[in-house]
Amino acid sequence: MSAADREGVERRKSSRAGNGAAPTNVPQDLSQARRWGAALAVAVCCALAACGATPPKYSKNGAAPAITAPDVSDQDIVDAYYYLLGRALILKQEHADLDEGGFKWNKIVHRQPGGVNWANPNLDVVYSEAWIGVDEKTCDILQLPKIKGRYYTFQLLNGWGETVANINERTFPDHPYGKFAICLKGSGVTVARGVPRIDLPSKTARALARIELGSTPSEAIRLQHEIVLRRSEPISPDNPPEIPAFDDKGLPGVELFDSADAMLAGEPDINSGMDAIRRTLDKVRALSTSGASGRARVANVVDEQAVPALPSLLASMGASQNGWSHPRRAGTYGDDYMTRTLVNYAGIWANTRDEVVYFTAQHLDGSTSYTMTFPASALPKSKARYFWSVVAVDAKTFRVLPTPTRRYLLNKESHVKYDEDGSLTLAFGPKRPSDVPATNWLPTVEAVDYNLTFRFYGPAADVANGKYFPPALNK
Repeated sequence: MSAADREGVERRKSSRAGNGAAPTNVPQDLSQARRWGAALAVAVCCALAACGATPPKYSKNGAAPAITAPDVSDQDIVDAYYYLLGRALILKQEHADLDEGGFKWNKIVHRQPGGVNWANPNLDVVYSEAWIGVDEKTCDILQLPKIKGRYYTFQLLNGWGETVANINERTFPDHPYGKFAICLKGSGVTVARGVPRIDLPSKTARALARIELGSTPSEAIRLQHEIVLRRSEPISPDNPPEIPAFDDKGLPGVELFDSADAMLAGEPDINSGMDAIRRTLDKVRALSTSGASGRARVANVVDEQAVPALPSLLASMGASQNGWSHPRRAGTYGDDYMTRTLVNYAGIWANTRDEVVYFTAQHLDGSTSYTMTFPASALPKSKARYFWSVVAVDAKTFRVLPTPTRRYLLNKESHVKYDEDGSLTLAFGPKRPSDVPATNWLPTVEAVDYNLTFRFYGPAADVANGKYFPPALNK
């Protein structure tokens, strides 16, 4: 392990007693909201073979079946830790929202542009958020305003970061606005005629509405405040399971396995293909509670192998071309728990590829300037039905770079200038190349390595199916 990795492990150990709140990463000046964007450093795709066995059932009190003398490899420990970490990252945000963020169940929180409190938000949109609780007796009623001519969606996610539903003009073309009933799956609640019913797989969910700021942010904000969530009867869902306190610089260690049973009982993993990893998790958890030597072994593997490897895993993607990486999955993950965990770690609340596609160029030299040129036949505006954007974030923290010019992204509102042949050249770096217009330049911070993320909202067919990649970056 490198000196930097060892330093990270020690920092993680020393910061486990932190408050667990997600740091705010957006610049403080909100006056140029239409230019903002966010990056999502998305992750490696790790396909694991399922063994076909049925996982043990977890009870509400956290009791799991006894497992004796488990045969556990180091890789088993690493895999089980990554699987459980994906759930813990969602719980960390849930605690931050409900304990410190002023959230109340089934109450919409309307954020100012840039005013969200998690890693890698999208600064192209204005957000409204909620934690939603449902039961067997009543449904929640969502009221969406009529939104035309700009991107929007109301996304529902479960406690693992899986997208359950998107409500918008694409998913509900015959009912793109108005009332929607959000209900518990299997409940016998009768919904009014003409009101679409959205079934949740469990009693709680995260809601995230996005409305494109575009050229008229004030209109986006007006529409945002017309989103309403109502419930006929009060509800107080169970408090989220307690987890070890941690932050992005100090991930939990072996103590994470102490909370495993309660974490899994509180939110079943709805994805198929998880039998093998759930059996592995049970073996590792049994080892971690088998005595001092077993616990020490799990702690050592987590500290020396699992946590230090995360940066290199983030740097790997499902497919790469021209220096850009393309994730295999986002928003819904099937049996690919590794990608799910890494997305929750680097940029929580990712949406599906039907809504948005991300490309990343990672660990660019902070002291170097780069350019990329789109041919006239494949301009970025032709690759997105709604909008495109490119942002720069710190390669280690995934936070938007605090540029001295307070310009944080390039997008369709940036008034970029095209070359005489119709092509488009964009530049990134601490200094603007003399032959690139200022409107086409995204400043970075000298000596701070960074990642670029290109986003296409309403992706074209070749973007959505993985055949397209942005042009190469040239020094």
